[in-house]
Amino acid sequence: MEQVLTLVCKLNPTSEQVVKIEATLSAFADACNYANQQVKPEITSKTTIQNMVYQDLRSLFGLSANLAVRACARVGANRKTSIQQGKPVKSIKPTSADYDARIFAFREKNWTVSLNLLSVREHIKMDIGNYQLGKLKGKKPTSAQLCKHRDGSYYIHIQIKDEVRQPLKPTNVIGVDFGRRDIAVTSNGDKWDGKQINEIRDRYAKTRASLQQKATKGTRSTRRRARQILQRLSGKERRFQLLSNHQISYRIIQLALATNAIVAIENLTGIRERTNFQPRNKVERRRSNSWSFYQLRFFLEYKGIKEGVEVIAVPPAYTSQTCHQCLHIGLRSDKRFKCGNCGWHGDADLNGAKMISLLGQSVSLPGGSRCLCCSLNIDSSGLLQSPAI
Repeated sequence: MEQVLTLVCKLNPTSEQVVKIEATLSAFADACNYANQQVKPEITSKTTIQNMVYQDLRSLFGLSANLAVRACARVGANRKTSIQQGKPVKSIKPTSADYDARIFAFREKNWTVSLNLLSVREHIKMDIGNYQLGKLKGKKPTSAQLCKHRDGSYYIHIQIKDEVRQPLKPTNVIGVDFGRRDIAVTSNGDKWDGKQINEIRDRYAKTRASLQQKATKGTRSTRRRARQILQRLSGKERRFQLLSNHQISYRIIQLALATNAIVAIENLTGIRERTNFQPRNKVERRRSNSWSFYQLRFFLEYKGIKEGVEVIAVPPAYTSQTCHQCLHIGLRSDKRFKCGNCGWHGDADLNGAKMISLLGQSVSLPGGSRCLCCSLNIDSSGLLQSPAI
């Protein structure tokens, strides 16, 4: 079994190559926007779009044959995504261009990439670390994406196929409860506190607000200095959150691998849209919208595929309000949970993680959870009879 991984590799182009890269990115974006305007919005097939505007893209924007094809495919993919999300297609900015095997090649002998730019083929040096070196060694990737990041640097996103382990035959399920105060709590009792992340987010938000005010109302030198600091701080909070989610997902997958278990998580898709309708202050809204639960879920899923650990998503309804011991609705107050039926009390997130584990067992293990069910008896007529409620 193979898994497609994307390696982000920094490019080190010359000043002449930078000019050609900028021209290619601009032409590719203009071609995509032209195709999106000329073709009817309901058409999503890349082949149909290509048949209608291919010659125009070649003649008007100077794209090579395969770059024109990739532009049509980009428009079709964007339209399919917009239909799923119920939003119109946004205009494409000149920040990326798609490449296939005919217009892109990786050269291991001198660690360069060969790219088709506007009417020229260029060999551009890469500036990469040991992780990328190890992953690319001996590989022959066939697709990539040329990107310009927000810091102005150029990167090549290379897709490679990596061998993964055979899926495990699970005997257990680890439930994981996502949250803002505790980033993740497992049914085994492991917990990752989110206090440090929340403090860092609040600190960066306060710093950004102060610098943005100075960048608009200060003296000329003050405004310039404030903009420089804002650019330097850009992405630091995001990178810290990225590192935290990588570490948490790695620990959870390793725990599942050691215990031969499946990982069950909550399906929180759409939670931001639902909670944003609730009346909240500005700080709470910012904290909720910066909660990176989907990134953590994505890391768990791709690390799980790599290690042969299955990751499943279960409905989150009432998982934090149901007692995992007797399955009755209990009382949750902040971080505490108490069941009025059986008397169990403890950490609310731990109870939620155990409930997620039970739901995961009921849909993934051959014997079910042995808890989310009722026994059936046979009456005198030979028919199955459920117990009286």
